[in-house]
Amino acid sequence: MSAAAEAGLRRILAVVDLLIDAVDEETLVPALLPLLLGAVPGDSIIWSPRAGTADQPLTLPPGLLTPDVRVAFAREAAADCLVTHTTLGSGTPMRRSTLQTRAEFHALAAYAEVYRPFGAEQQLAMSFPAGYAAGRPRKVCVAISRNGSDFSDDDVAAAALLRTRLSHVLHRLAPPTPPPSLVTRRESAVLALLARGLTNQQIARRLEISPRTVDKHLEHAYAKLRVSSRVEAANAWLTRGRTAVPLGP
Repeated sequence: MSAAAEAGLRRILAVVDLLIDAVDEETLVPALLPLLLGAVPGDSIIWSPRAGTADQPLTLPPGLLTPDVRVAFAREAAADCLVTHTTLGSGTPMRRSTLQTRAEFHALAAYAEVYRPFGAEQQLAMSFPAGYAAGRPRKVCVAISRNGSDFSDDDVAAAALLRTRLSHVLHRLAPPTPPPSLVTRRESAVLALLARGLTNQQIARRLEISPRTVDKHLEHAYAKLRVSSRVEAANAWLTRGRTAVPLGP
C-alpha cells in the first residue's frame, strides 16, 4: 500500500472511531464534519438534515450558506441534477461531473448564485437514511465541495464506505418513537373526568373506586401518554380526543 493510500485509510478509520464512540447527534456532527473533509478531501462540507425536521444545515467553514444563498438554493434546487439525485434518487455518492459537463453546470442559475460564491467548482454529494425526527423517517444529505481538481474514484469509494456507517449510527442515535401503550378503558374514564376538572376524590366517588386507585390509574396513564402532570394529561386527552388514544381491554 502506498503512503497516500495509508494516509487515506487512517483518515477513514478516524471517522469510524468517532462513529463507534458517538453517544448523541448534537456532539457528533460538529466533530464529524472536519473528519469527513479529511476522509474525502474538500474545501467545504454541508450537512443537511431533511424530511420532517426543522434543523438547519451545518457547514464547515461555519456560515457558508448566507440567507441570500439559501433563498437562491431553495428557488433553483429543482433544476439541479445533483440535488435531485440526493433528495429524490438513490443518494449514492455521486460526482457532479458524472451527471453534467462543466459547461452545463456553469449554465445553471444556481451556479452563479449558490455554488460559485463559495468555490464549489467540484462537488461530491450523497444522502442516506438517518433515523427519525418528529416521528418521521429522516434523510441527511451531505455535499463536499472544492475548487480545483475533481474528486477521484478513491474519494467516491471512501464516501460509499462511510455512507453506510453514517446511516447505521444515526439510526442508533435517532430511533423511531415507540408506539403508545394501550390506555385501558378504566384509565380512559379517569382521564375523561380529569379533563373535566374533577379532583381525585370526585373521580373516585363517580367511578365508585378509591382515591388511591385513581392515583394508580393516573400514574399508568401518565406513562402511556408520556406526560408528567395532571394539566399535561388533561391537555393530551382533550387535544388528541378519546378516539385518538388506543384503548386496551
